[in-house]
This record gives sequence, C-alpha cells and structure tokens, in this order.
Amino acid sequence: MLRDELLHRLADLGASLRFLSRLPVPQFGRLDDTGALPVLPRAAATFPLAGFLIALPAALVGLGASTAGLPDLLTGLLVVAALVAPTGALHEDGLADSADGLVGGATVEKRLLIMKDSRIGTFAGLALILSTLIRASAYGALLFLDPTAGVFAVLSGGALSRLSMITLWAALPNARPDGLAARLGQPDRLAVAIGAGVTVLLLSPLPALLGAPAVLLGVVFAGLAALAFGALAREKIGGQTGDILGATQVLTEAAFLIGLLIAR
Repeated sequence: MLRDELLHRLADLGASLRFLSRLPVPQFGRLDDTGALPVLPRAAATFPLAGFLIALPAALVGLGASTAGLPDLLTGLLVVAALVAPTGALHEDGLADSADGLVGGATVEKRLLIMKDSRIGTFAGLALILSTLIRASAYGALLFLDPTAGVFAVLSGGALSRLSMITLWAALPNARPDGLAARLGQPDRLAVAIGAGVTVLLLSPLPALLGAPAVLLGVVFAGLAALAFGALAREKIGGQTGDILGATQVLTEAAFLIGLLIAR
C-alpha cells in the first residue's frame, strides 16, 4: 500500500513537471502516463516540489555567475532567464494577459476576452518589464550578499510561488468554465495542505542562511500578494483562470524576494 502511494506521488510529480515546464521529463514509475495532464485534486500537492526542481538550473546559473564575479544585475537577469526558459515563459504569459485584461477591460466579458488575446498591450509590457527587473535585481543582490543563501532563495521562490498558485486555485471559483483550469478541476484541501508541508520543508534551510525574520517577512509578503491579487481577480472577473494562476506565481515570487531583502 505504501509502495502504491509512492508510485502515485511519483506519477503526480512527473505530470506536474510536464504541466509546469517544457522539460523532457522521463516516466516516473509504472503509473506515470507521460501523455496525461495532472489529476489536479491530488497532483497539486507536488507543485511546490516541481517548482523547486524547475528552479534548480537557475540556482546553479546564479551560483556560477556570482562565483565568476559578474555584476549583480547581470547575474540576476541570467537567473530570471534560466527560470523562464524551462517553463517557456508560461507564467509570464499569464501575467501579461492578466495585466491587460484586469486593467484594460470595462466589463467581465471584455476582460476575459482581452485575456485571451495574444497581443501584448501597454499594461502587459509594463508588468513584464517591472517584474523582470524586480526579480533580477533581488536575485542579484541576494547572490552578492551570500551566494549560498541566494541559491536557496531561488529554489525557495520556485516552491513557495507554486504553493501560492494551488492555494488560489483552490480558493477561487473558475471564471471561465471552458478554460484549462476549469477542465483540470480544483485542488482539494488535502493536496494544498500537503503542498504547504512540503514547502515548509523545502524552505527550512533558508532561516539559517538569511535569518528567520527575513524568511518570515518574505512568506508574509508572498501571502499578502496572493490575497490581494486573488481579491482583485474575484472583483474583476469573478474568480481565477490559468492566466490568473500564472500571474500569481510571478507576483508572489517577486513579493517573497522583496520581503527577504527588507528584513536582511
């Protein structure tokens, strides 16, 4: 029974990695169907670990750039590029669509229509530029202060921001019944709770490196960002979509980093 549960969790992790990235993920055990979408009510528990693993190449890039003595901002930009590449800018695309739709539309229907438009408007461009600069400068600063702490900040941001995604996914109704988020279903409370526990474990090395107050403030900032953005999404379009969830990942990652630096 324990072995079967482990095989199911491995299959969930494989499906989550394929869903959240473009990485060539091999089959994770005999129960892992490499062509299937994740079974969200259960698989959401593995999103934080998937985010941690997706961020691993970026953490190594940051460590290498910092060790080589590259300028802080360039180091941070390389980290962000290495975070975006494995996902195919999946979450940044959601941020861009959300920025244009939530700010630019006058009605719920118009906002949802704008969010489906692949063209980038003024608000989308600003959101992408600002979020990239904030994350890059923050990662560069953290890696300059302490390369080891910076590496774990990259990994922790990947995990915590995916926990924010599934929390908002579970908390808000689907704004678009025919969207991908609606077709996959919503994470159940147990999956979110397990995901939270996994996130705590993944973040556990960080307090020893940056101090508990910094990590606590970073988590609080990420939580507040998720709450505020979730409230905005509920007000503007009545709930969440895949774009809203992608934007949540980027926004909470940035908020987490700001909190870390304020209390550092």
